[in-house]
Amino acid sequence: MAMIALKAPSIEVRVVDMNAARIAAWNSETLPIYEPGLDDVVRQTRGRNLFFSTDVVGGIKAADIIFVAVNTPTKNYGVGAGRAADLRFIESVARTIAEHANGPKIIVEKSTIPVKTAETIKDILAANSRGHKFEVLSNPEFLAEGTAVADLIAPDRVLIGGERTEGGQRALETLVSVYAHWVPRERIITTNLWSSELSKLVANAFLAQRISSINSISALCEATGADVDEVANAIGKDSRIGPKFLKASVGFGGSCFQKDILNLVYLCEHFGLPEVASYWEHVVKMNDWQKHRFASKIVRSLFNTVADKRIAVLGFAFKKDTNDTRESAAIAVCRDLLAEQANVIVYDPKVPADEIRADVLGKGKDDPRLKIATSAYEAAAGAHALAVVTEWDEFKQLDFGRIFAGMHQPAFVFDGRNILDLPKLKAIGFRVSAIGKA
Repeated sequence: MAMIALKAPSIEVRVVDMNAARIAAWNSETLPIYEPGLDDVVRQTRGRNLFFSTDVVGGIKAADIIFVAVNTPTKNYGVGAGRAADLRFIESVARTIAEHANGPKIIVEKSTIPVKTAETIKDILAANSRGHKFEVLSNPEFLAEGTAVADLIAPDRVLIGGERTEGGQRALETLVSVYAHWVPRERIITTNLWSSELSKLVANAFLAQRISSINSISALCEATGADVDEVANAIGKDSRIGPKFLKASVGFGGSCFQKDILNLVYLCEHFGLPEVASYWEHVVKMNDWQKHRFASKIVRSLFNTVADKRIAVLGFAFKKDTNDTRESAAIAVCRDLLAEQANVIVYDPKVPADEIRADVLGKGKDDPRLKIATSAYEAAAGAHALAVVTEWDEFKQLDFGRIFAGMHQPAFVFDGRNILDLPKLKAIGFRVSAIGKA
């Protein structure tokens, strides 16, 4: 919404939410989300044609186009628990729109949702329309956290799905005209509703599949003496494969990949495709295995015990340049190490200490073995091992000679993102282990 406001100054954009604290944060000097470049975009547009408000009803009444961007978490109860998307918030928003709409509206699905969700929204709107006309479009986002602003400025594509009706096509072209303020028309793809909804799930599934594929090969590289970066480079030169998303690591995280794959698994099962469901489910299983394999390697390397040993975990966000910790590999690694009775000291430059504790232990819980440091040097002081779990650039610039001098000997480094200069670390005296390298 901030980018639309920036690129289309003639359009008034209102972001509304019932959560007053969240809206207050968006109106403050410290935004609730860390994303490079976002602060500048919001500062340029806020108060001009971008407004943040708790006036949900007023926002609905004033809008011609309503983007539905609510959370669609994986269900943790009932039918489809652990796989299906929980659509309670989607339904709630649809009912709220129908209740307060004062004329025709274009409703745009922005949340990541299962295919055919538009049917649910249309049914609710039609049953409660009070004579108003609604058109439902699908416009999934394909942003990558950490590069979201750049992705919005020059997107690979904008995808918009609409019904093959006269009204549906008019609505579709209306939304196309919004993006056309800055996105070349040839990069705006239009499809039917169901193709658009499914494309988001499939795109994330394919990206996650590549990561799990190279991570499975990283284990084979460690067993055979091959170097996973060299293997990835060699196969990435094949134009049929390409180099992207072939970076081996401790595992993928974030709000999308696992949730969307599990949603795809549930859909396949629902439509009687168990073999397809099993195929995609193994992408998630491989990712979970990679996280636990990394923690197990730490334990094995430290003479098969980390009990009462100090392990410094560098990075907690699921990737660099974001403060998002959802499904972060660091959560699994920290839990596994705590289960082995290690003393775990975590440092991340953007994630607050309370959030780290809540993610690892649960809200309101504490464990004296889990501590949060304010710098990498503080975390590493007196440690037996150092584990890099997020690829923050600052970790590449650390004075590892200084760190080595303050650690217990032998001192270990486990590079879960393959970002460190391993020969240099070995020369200092570290015992080094990296993903997919013998």
